[in-house]
Amino acid sequence: MIELINVEKHFKKPIRGKGVWGMVKTLFSRKHVVVKAVDGVSFTVRDGEAVGYIGANGAGKSTTIKMMSGILTPTAGEILIDGKHPYKSKERNAVLKNIGVVFGQKTQLWYDLPLTETYELLRYIYDVTEADYKRRLAELVELLDMKPFLDAPVRTLSLGQRMRADLAAAMLHNPKTLFLDEPTIGLDVLVKRNLIEAINKLRDEYKTSLILTTHAMSDIELLCKRVIILDEGKILFDGSLDDVKHMFGDKRNVTIQTAAPIDTAAATDKYPIDGVTAEGDGLLTTFTVDAQKLKIDVLLDFLLKTYDVTDVKLSETGIEQVVEKIYERNKAAQALDECGDEAADAERDDG
Repeated sequence: MIELINVEKHFKKPIRGKGVWGMVKTLFSRKHVVVKAVDGVSFTVRDGEAVGYIGANGAGKSTTIKMMSGILTPTAGEILIDGKHPYKSKERNAVLKNIGVVFGQKTQLWYDLPLTETYELLRYIYDVTEADYKRRLAELVELLDMKPFLDAPVRTLSLGQRMRADLAAAMLHNPKTLFLDEPTIGLDVLVKRNLIEAINKLRDEYKTSLILTTHAMSDIELLCKRVIILDEGKILFDGSLDDVKHMFGDKRNVTIQTAAPIDTAAATDKYPIDGVTAEGDGLLTTFTVDAQKLKIDVLLDFLLKTYDVTDVKLSETGIEQVVEKIYERNKAAQALDECGDEAADAERDDG
């Protein structure tokens, strides 16, 4: 359904001088630096597949979404959506009829119009038949609980209501592909949960391909089975969520509450097995273990026999921590490469 082949997007950033005079000179200067927002990105997404596209601010996520939706044209490479280029004028309309886009910080709704009139306009824009429109709108209104504010002007909606309305607008023409760019930003817990449940139901029912960008890793775990991790325009990782977690071991946390604080150094000395670490905070102590090296029940048996345990909590290492480690490893590799380059330059100079 979606294919990106060595896609790049460059932006020219003017070099600005200092002060007001420097700003004026910049208007007439051709000096600039080229910023690679997306740098050689390649991946494919199958029909009905849900992919989390994640990265730090400025990694190139939104730029990629805008290229896939035809808003921007790649500097190099090729993008195909269902075999067509979204940024070419001859193919653009055919692509746009089969995609839906939701930007968390922007809206495609008309500010002063009631939702019903906005949706009527979208029906004509996307050439949806009246029968399909009524059926789809009724399904979306019920699923997203939009009936109480369906006739309200967009400007009167709360953030949670507007996000539900934006999702309905993106799904009204039954697109084959849905791009969600931080759709849950700023939402409270209850609204976020309902929105995610609705997205999952729509995707399962209509087999819609989904690409989701977000900083909330919990959203990724609830919506996607595959993740693509981006950093400075390049792909660091592309694989399943399970593969991400196993890259640094299948970490599990065992938190125990005891009658007295535990000396964590002494605790790990008593149980010197690779992959077990301990961290204390008052009466709570968390033991982190690699489940591939040691079974949880063995560790639990040791803890219950060794300490006066009053409570136990088990948890997995969150995807956030794993992603942080991937970034740290990438930064360390980049630093080593830079040191190697500097050493090579110094050696050439000495020669």
